[in-house]
Amino acid sequence: MADSARHTLPLPDYDHLPVGGLESRIRSLSAGEVEDLLAYERSHAGRIPVTSLLTARLEQLRAGAEPTSGAPDALRPEQAAGRTGSPVSPATSPEPFSPPPHGTPDQRGKPKGDRT
Repeated sequence: MADSARHTLPLPDYDHLPVGGLESRIRSLSAGEVEDLLAYERSHAGRIPVTSLLTARLEQLRAGAEPTSGAPDALRPEQAAGRTGSPVSPATSPEPFSPPPHGTPDQRGKPKGDRT
Protein backbone atom coordinates (compact mmCIF):
# COMPACT_ATOMS: atom_id res chain seq x y z
CA MET A 1 0.00 0.00 0.00
CA ALA A 2 1.24 3.48 -0.76
CA ASP A 3 1.62 6.13 1.92
CA SER A 4 -1.47 7.86 0.58
CA ALA A 5 -3.38 4.68 1.43
CA ARG A 6 -3.39 5.59 5.12
CA HIS A 7 -6.21 8.03 4.33
CA THR A 8 -8.35 5.21 2.94
CA LEU A 9 -7.80 2.77 5.82
CA PRO A 10 -10.97 1.51 7.54
CA LEU A 11 -9.94 3.15 10.85
CA PRO A 12 -9.55 6.91 10.70
CA ASP A 13 -6.18 8.19 11.94
CA TYR A 14 -4.96 4.59 12.34
CA ASP A 15 -1.31 5.60 12.77
CA HIS A 16 -2.15 7.50 15.95
CA LEU A 17 -4.43 4.97 17.63
CA PRO A 18 -3.08 3.57 20.89
CA VAL A 19 -2.49 -0.18 20.78
CA GLY A 20 -4.73 -0.66 23.82
CA GLY A 21 -7.78 0.76 22.06
CA LEU A 22 -7.22 -1.06 18.80
CA GLU A 23 -8.71 -4.40 19.84
CA SER A 24 -12.19 -3.04 20.43
CA ARG A 25 -12.07 -0.93 17.26
CA ILE A 26 -11.22 -3.80 14.91
CA ARG A 27 -14.19 -5.85 16.14
CA SER A 28 -16.48 -3.94 13.77
CA LEU A 29 -14.31 -4.57 10.70
CA SER A 30 -14.72 -7.21 8.01
CA ALA A 31 -11.98 -9.69 7.12
CA GLY A 32 -11.00 -7.59 4.09
CA GLU A 33 -10.68 -4.45 6.18
CA VAL A 34 -8.54 -6.27 8.77
CA GLU A 35 -6.37 -7.59 5.91
CA ASP A 36 -5.90 -4.01 4.68
CA LEU A 37 -4.82 -2.89 8.14
CA LEU A 38 -2.49 -5.86 8.52
CA ALA A 39 -0.83 -5.18 5.16
CA TYR A 40 -0.46 -1.49 6.04
CA GLU A 41 0.97 -2.30 9.48
CA ARG A 42 3.48 -4.78 8.08
CA SER A 43 4.69 -2.34 5.42
CA HIS A 44 4.94 0.63 7.77
CA ALA A 45 5.44 0.35 11.54
CA GLY A 46 5.50 -3.45 11.86
CA ARG A 47 4.59 -3.35 15.56
CA ILE A 48 4.57 -6.95 16.78
CA PRO A 49 1.69 -6.51 19.28
CA VAL A 50 -0.44 -4.91 16.56
CA THR A 51 0.34 -7.50 13.88
CA SER A 52 -0.39 -10.27 16.41
CA LEU A 53 -3.71 -8.65 17.31
CA LEU A 54 -4.73 -8.15 13.68
CA THR A 55 -3.65 -11.67 12.72
CA ALA A 56 -5.66 -13.17 15.60
CA ARG A 57 -8.76 -11.18 14.63
CA LEU A 58 -8.38 -12.18 10.99
CA GLU A 59 -8.21 -15.85 12.01
CA GLN A 60 -11.38 -15.40 14.10
CA LEU A 61 -13.20 -13.86 11.15
CA ARG A 62 -12.05 -16.61 8.79
CA ALA A 63 -13.24 -19.20 11.34
CA GLY A 64 -16.76 -17.76 11.19
CA ALA A 65 -16.78 -14.89 13.66
CA GLU A 66 -18.96 -11.99 12.64
CA PRO A 67 -18.05 -8.31 12.95
CA THR A 68 -19.76 -6.80 15.97
CA SER A 69 -21.35 -3.42 16.30
CA GLY A 70 -19.07 -0.51 16.93
CA ALA A 71 -18.01 2.76 15.48
CA PRO A 72 -14.49 2.68 14.09
CA ASP A 73 -14.57 6.47 13.77
CA ALA A 74 -15.84 7.05 17.32
CA LEU A 75 -14.20 9.75 19.36
CA ARG A 76 -11.20 8.34 21.15
CA PRO A 77 -10.75 9.14 24.86
CA GLU A 78 -7.59 11.08 24.08
CA GLN A 79 -9.60 13.30 21.69
CA ALA A 80 -12.37 14.22 24.13
CA ALA A 81 -13.44 17.78 23.49
CA GLY A 82 -12.94 20.23 26.29
CA ARG A 83 -10.73 17.97 28.38
CA THR A 84 -7.47 19.61 29.22
CA GLY A 85 -5.30 18.96 32.21
CA SER A 86 -6.24 17.18 35.38
CA PRO A 87 -9.82 17.10 36.66
CA VAL A 88 -8.45 17.52 40.19
CA SER A 89 -9.02 20.94 41.71
CA PRO A 90 -9.60 22.41 45.17
CA ALA A 91 -13.34 22.10 44.52
CA THR A 92 -13.03 18.33 43.97
CA SER A 93 -10.61 17.71 46.87
CA PRO A 94 -11.90 15.96 49.99
CA GLU A 95 -12.25 17.71 53.32
CA PRO A 96 -9.08 17.59 55.44
CA PHE A 97 -9.06 14.63 57.82
CA SER A 98 -6.79 14.03 60.78
CA PRO A 99 -6.80 10.44 62.02
CA PRO A 100 -6.88 9.87 65.77
CA PRO A 101 -3.50 9.54 67.46
CA HIS A 102 -4.06 5.80 68.03
CA GLY A 103 -6.65 3.22 67.10
CA THR A 104 -9.05 3.66 64.22
CA PRO A 105 -11.92 6.12 63.87
CA ASP A 106 -14.40 3.29 64.61
CA GLN A 107 -12.44 1.77 67.47
CA ARG A 108 -10.63 4.17 69.72
CA GLY A 109 -7.54 3.07 71.63
CA LYS A 110 -7.90 1.93 75.23
CA PRO A 111 -6.27 3.81 78.10
CA LYS A 112 -3.15 2.07 79.42
CA GLY A 113 -4.84 1.18 82.71
CA ASP A 114 -7.42 -1.06 80.97
CA ARG A 115 -4.88 -3.25 79.21
CA THR A 116 -4.38 -6.77 80.46
